[in-house]
Formats: sequence, structure tokens, C-alpha cells
Amino acid sequence: MVYYYRLLTLAASLLLTFLAASLFFDYVASDDLEVLDLIRVALLAVTSFGIAWGASLAFSGLFAGAPKAPTLPGLPTKRTAVLVPIYNEDPFATFSRISAMDESLVTTGAEDVFDFVVLSDTRNDDIAAEEEAYFLRLVEERRGKGRMFYRRRPVNHGRKAGNIADFVRRSGAAYDFLLVLDADSLVEGETMVELARRMEAAPDVGLIQTLPKVINAKSLFGRSMQFASWFFAPAFSRGLAAVQGGTGAFWGHNAIIRTEAFAACCGLPRLSGKPPFGGDILSHDYVEAVLLSRGGWKLRLDTDLEGSYEEAPDDLMAFAKRDRRWCQGNLQHIRLLIAPGLPLWSRYFLLQGIMAYLASPLWLAFLVTSIMAPFFATGPVYFPEQGMLFPRFPHVDTSKALMLLATVAALLILPRLLILARASGQASDRGFSGTASVAWSTIVEVLWSSVMAPIMLLFQSRAVLQIVTGADGGWPVSARDEGVSLGEAWSGSWWMSAIGILTLTVAGVATPELLPWLLPVGVPMVLAPLVIYASATPRSGLSAARVGLFATPAELTVPRVVDRHRSVISRWGGRPPEDAEIPDAETTAIPTSEVEPGR
Repeated sequence: MVYYYRLLTLAASLLLTFLAASLFFDYVASDDLEVLDLIRVALLAVTSFGIAWGASLAFSGLFAGAPKAPTLPGLPTKRTAVLVPIYNEDPFATFSRISAMDESLVTTGAEDVFDFVVLSDTRNDDIAAEEEAYFLRLVEERRGKGRMFYRRRPVNHGRKAGNIADFVRRSGAAYDFLLVLDADSLVEGETMVELARRMEAAPDVGLIQTLPKVINAKSLFGRSMQFASWFFAPAFSRGLAAVQGGTGAFWGHNAIIRTEAFAACCGLPRLSGKPPFGGDILSHDYVEAVLLSRGGWKLRLDTDLEGSYEEAPDDLMAFAKRDRRWCQGNLQHIRLLIAPGLPLWSRYFLLQGIMAYLASPLWLAFLVTSIMAPFFATGPVYFPEQGMLFPRFPHVDTSKALMLLATVAALLILPRLLILARASGQASDRGFSGTASVAWSTIVEVLWSSVMAPIMLLFQSRAVLQIVTGADGGWPVSARDEGVSLGEAWSGSWWMSAIGILTLTVAGVATPELLPWLLPVGVPMVLAPLVIYASATPRSGLSAARVGLFATPAELTVPRVVDRHRSVISRWGGRPPEDAEIPDAETTAIPTSEVEPGR
């Protein structure tokens, strides 16, 4: 069945790509064919495949369903370490989430086989002191002595991957499974228990990835991502799960891993040379998934599991900052494509991650060459009259041009509309407020995405340019709930405004007939600082919430673990405990048993 879905999805993607490229070729070949035209066709073909692949996954997900994986009855019997790697995070937010998850776990009766382990790579001594204070409060309040642990590494070799590897070397043999979280993760106790059950029921499985859904978004930007994670992501993920089969993905958090498999397969090398292409592997999760597959372990994406949550940046500046690190990490994978012993699908999986970022500069190149094309054209004039808004195509071009536009629009919009159509009449059953609400949110999300696309195109194109010219972005601290001022938005995106103004000015002077066709791309670039600022404010999120825009089930019926987290926040008051002392060694010592991860 997996090979059937792979073949079907790949064939559909290639067919749609061929259709778009052939239509565009016929269109540009209607007059004298230039070398520039062939370059444009090639650029369109490469970039269209990524869009076609995403659309094909959504189509597969609409029909594939999410079969329930084998599990065991009763409570799990094997031990699981719940790992929370942190790096200069807000201690209050981190430890309050752990408190809520532990409270949820205790209600299942399985807390005796789960230990929470906070693995700190924090470099700031003041933040580290708060971590220790909040850890002590957590242990005392949750009676966690002997099942809650904290340690801070003096040197953060290998970053997050090195942090987890260090734990596996020292303490991995004390645990059968590792449930890896991020500092902003929240997972229901029942979900943790079910993950452990499923791992016990499948001894050939090395990793089970859940589908985290975004919660607690406060801005318009954040709410749009939150809605997409609840309404659109499940269909895309079901399609991805059907195509991946047992050669699945690891997204770095909210997943359970078999310790034996991780220790044997997932020791990461330090790449030769200097960053950005050398040094520590930044997108380590993709590589760890590939190494598990190479070791013969199955990896699953279980999309039927609920109760897995995360938070996301509430503004585009913070999102782009995080995306810059992902971009550098994914481009490092170019060096791993020819690594020995990798399954073919794993190589394709790495290539997909690489092309996810190379697609932006390739699309930009396509736009630039398309703007340049009229200067080299020797064929017919498509705007023969002054002030014409729409081009007048020769008869042979009209159907080709319209079909090309329809194909591109379908690849971008049709998957969302089909998901909406499938949910029609069932939105309330899925926890949403009704069909009208999700329809309204879907339409606005499509329009909002079209505004954000040119801005993200420039952010990612700049990131790729920086990386290929040797600029190392490092591992910046994740920005959570920081917001962005108008001055910061201008400082971070003024260059987009300059590019947009330059593009529209050149088009208006040299080829004014093209100007209307460039406005959907150029105007968002010009207004990028205002778009970034306005969409990041809490007021924008409140305004959207008041009219029911981007409402999700978690807002209508608050998940239990989220409600518990809010209670902890209220109880703790947002401040470190007074007169807190550094926890003693007996409280913080992690069980030790040397296990060297494989190389």
C-alpha cells in the first residue's frame, strides 16, 4: 500500500509539473523562442514540482484516512524519559508546562514509569539560576523527587542534538523510550501513555511522531498558523504518513523514540569545514530519522493521536529568524545526499527538505527572468492599446495561458478548498464552531497566504544567499511572545520595500503594461514593514477572535493539559519562588548508565 501511495503521489506530481511546464513552453514558444524562455521553462518546472507534490499529498490525505496503530491494553510497563532540552528559554514558561504535563500524567496512574528530565544548555547564568529555582518549586509541588531531574551542561557541544546524545551516553540504558519535547511543548498524559503503549506493541518501530497542533496564538499572524495546523495540517499529514510508511519523519519534538535504536544509530558527526556547511548539523532531526531508517528501524507518523501541542512564533520576524536556522540546516543536507547505505526514500526525503528552501530563490529567478523577457521579445505585442489592463493573446495562446493560470491556481488553492468541502457539515463534529466559520477562515487564510508569500519569498531567498556566500546564522534563541515594534519591523524589512518599489518603478516606466500583473507581488513587498507589524500585535489577534476568524477547537473547548497549564500559571504568579535554593545533588542527579551512541 505504501508503494502504491508513493507511486500515485509521485506520478500525480510529475504529471501536474509536466502540464504546467508544457503549457508555459507552448505559451513562450508562440513567438521567437529565446534562450531566456528555455531558462524560464526550466525554472517553472523545478519550482512547480514542489507545489504539485504538496497538493498531491493533500489529495492523498483526503482519501488515505488515519488507521489506528496497534497498541497494548493497560498501563505501559517500560520506562520512559520525558526529555525537555532548553537553551536560554523562559524558565517560568518551561517548568510550568512540565508541572501541567505531570499533573495530567498522574491522572493516568502511569507516572511511576515516566521521568521528566530537563536538559539545560543555557549560557546565561541569571536564567540558569531561575531554572534551578523553578525546578526546586516543581519538585516540591509535584512531589517529584526521584522522577524529576535537571542538569546543566557546562559546554553545549553539538547543541540540542549533542545535549540529547550526552544524556543517552550517561543515562540512556536506564530508559526504554525517550519522549522528546521542546520547551514550548504540551502533551496530554493520556497521549504520553498511548505513545508508550504503541512502542511496546511494535518492537520493530524506532520512532513514533505525533502531529503537534499550535495553541495560545495571540496575533493575527499566529492565529493564521494556528488555524492551519488544526484544519489543513491533518490532511497533508495523513498524505505524508501514507507516502512515508515505515520510513517516516522526525520533526525534533513531540515524538517518542526507542532508546536502543537511537543509541545504536543516531550519533551525529561534526561536518568537516567551517559553518554554514560545516560544523554541527543544525537540522539534526531529519538526519536522525534517516539514520534510524538506515539502521532498519521503522518510523511512523501517527496522525490519529490527539493531545499533542506546541506554540509558534507570533510574528513574522521571529518566524523568519527560526526559519533561517532551518534553512541553513537543510542546506547542510546537500553533503549527506550521497552518504552510504541510505534508503532511496531517505535520500528523497533529504532532497525535499533542501528544495523547500531552494525553491524561493528559484521562484525569484523565474520572476526576474519573466520581467526581463519583454525586453528581449521579438514577437507580437500583447498590449497594443494604451491603458489596457488585460493582455490580448493571439488565438493560439489564449487557451494555453488560461490553462496555465488555472493549473497554478489549482495547485495552490484547490487542496484547501477540497479540505473545506470535505469538512462541510462536519466542522462541528471536529470541534470547530461550524461550516460557516471554517469557510470564512479558509477564504481569509488563502488571501492572507497570498500576501505573505512574496515576503517569505524574499526572507528565504536572502537566507539562501547568505548561506551560499558563507554567512553562519548559528543557533539563535527561540523568540517566544516577544512581539515586534514598528521600528523593528522597518529595520528588518526595509530592504523588501526598496525591492518592491524598484520593481514596480522599473515596470511602470519601461513596461507599464506589466504593472498590474506585478502588483500582487510588489505591493506586499512595499508594505512589508506595515504587514509584519500590524499582523504581530495582540490587538490584531483579538480583532480576529471577535469576528470568529481562525477559531480552533482548542479555543472553544480548552484541552485539559492546557487548562492545567493555565492553572499553574495562575498559581505560580509568574515570578521565581522567594528564597529559592539550588537543588541538592540528590534531587537533581540523573540515573547514570554509560551508553555510547553509534557512529
